[in-house]
Amino acid sequence: MSALLELEDVNTHIQSFHILEGISIKVPKEGVTVLLGRNGAGKTTTLRTILGFHPPSDGSITFDGQLINGWPTYRIGSLGIGYVPEDRGIFAGLTVYENLKVAARDGVKEMERRLERVYQLFPDLKRATRQPAGTLSGGQQQMLALARILVSKNRLLLIDEPSSGLAPIIVDRVAEAISELKKELPILLVEQNYNMAREIGDNYYIIDQGSCVHQGRMEDLDNEPELKQRYLGVAV
Repeated sequence: MSALLELEDVNTHIQSFHILEGISIKVPKEGVTVLLGRNGAGKTTTLRTILGFHPPSDGSITFDGQLINGWPTYRIGSLGIGYVPEDRGIFAGLTVYENLKVAARDGVKEMERRLERVYQLFPDLKRATRQPAGTLSGGQQQMLALARILVSKNRLLLIDEPSSGLAPIIVDRVAEAISELKKELPILLVEQNYNMAREIGDNYYIIDQGSCVHQGRMEDLDNEPELKQRYLGVAV
């Protein structure tokens, strides 16, 4: 299967620190590709490098065959790459509806058309549409962060640690939502929760100290206990 997004030998420096050291990743045009690894391995920096927040110092990033190295972030986003950061990035003082309106890249009319699908996935948000986002629970805020990238037409979703800080029952709901989303859009997911990653992931890359050290099908990783223990801290 051809790749929608491809990183080849990407290096990223942040100030004097060499964070990514020759990362190579291919994200297919369907399914969930998971970036796994311990904290500080370089997973979030990989997403931010793709988006141009930290432009690569070497290597190439192509989206649908087009080289996007050095592009400003707004231009990369305009290609149809949606991003959910780990801190969710919602506006606490705005209502749920206003958060969605601010995120709408294709105009309010198109956003309104897409709201039905958003509310199907996240019924809590429909009930809280006029509620300030800062008063939502942590799980509801994560749902809003995901919903914001659905009100515009995207071709690829980058999602960073969606289970972070959530209760297990809420993690299950977020996982169900992402499982539904992957039927419509390819996803590049950073996730520390191995059980969630295993449930929704199709392919994986393990990143360690800024390099890709292993890759494969998610379903095969359960047969690699030593690999999981060494790089992910998952007990054998």
